[in-house]
Amino acid sequence: MQSILDAINEWIKEILIGAINGNLSTMFGDVNEKVGTIANEVGQTPQGWNANIFSMIQTLSENVIVPIAGLVITYVLCYELISMVTEKNNMHDIDTFMFFKWIFKAFVAVFIVTNTFNITMAVFDMAQHIVSGAAGVIGGDTNIDVAEALAAMQEGLEDMEIPELLLLVLETSLVSLCMKIMSVLITVILYGRMIEIYLYCSVSIYSICDHDQQRMGTDGNNYLKGLFALGFQGFLIMICVGIYAVLVNDMIIADNLHSAVFSLAAYTVILCFSLFKSGTLAKSIFNAH
Repeated sequence: MQSILDAINEWIKEILIGAINGNLSTMFGDVNEKVGTIANEVGQTPQGWNANIFSMIQTLSENVIVPIAGLVITYVLCYELISMVTEKNNMHDIDTFMFFKWIFKAFVAVFIVTNTFNITMAVFDMAQHIVSGAAGVIGGDTNIDVAEALAAMQEGLEDMEIPELLLLVLETSLVSLCMKIMSVLITVILYGRMIEIYLYCSVSIYSICDHDQQRMGTDGNNYLKGLFALGFQGFLIMICVGIYAVLVNDMIIADNLHSAVFSLAAYTVILCFSLFKSGTLAKSIFNAH
């Protein structure tokens, strides 16, 4: 009789341990997948992330924003020419060199207006080069060996009794669900950043050409700072992901499985919060507003 009860007990334990291993395998697999997804998403340029959206933004910029920017530049140049002439005692004190300066400024303004979108892409491509380099390092050094992690926990699971195993099944199921929710939030953050980049690109020309000539340089600098901040945000995101993966790797060897499971959930929450704050931090670094 006792042997039958022991056999049933072992059978139940095997089922519970199998369920726990399945949950843990899913969680660790989600960590690897999320690290890889973030590295892939953040490391892409606007052209590579979605070519159709990029084409639409470029078309809008060239066909809608460029004509408006041209009108703004025309107004500014005309206003500056009139002011320059009237300041010289109603043309009684004329310096012909000032007209050459005005022509040169007009040429530079027209050149910037017609090439602003390319300048914007060049700035962002340079920032993305740094992000891609970081993605290659982090993606290669932080991958979790799921089989090794489960093997390290197997002995501890076999020493547990059925009530504790049942509790661990519930815990791992709950944490697995929480990680799925966090994965959705992280995806929202990544997609939100890319949409913000496209919005920046769509108004790049008008952002540099403001109606007030005294503010044109300031507005252009602020726009470039914001663009660099968006690019550098990707680098900060990769650092957050690297720290997260290292923490998870250290957590795997913990003796207390209950603590390890909830530590994984806590680290994922911290990762999500850090990604939310990465944009604000990047803007503060570049003094963008």
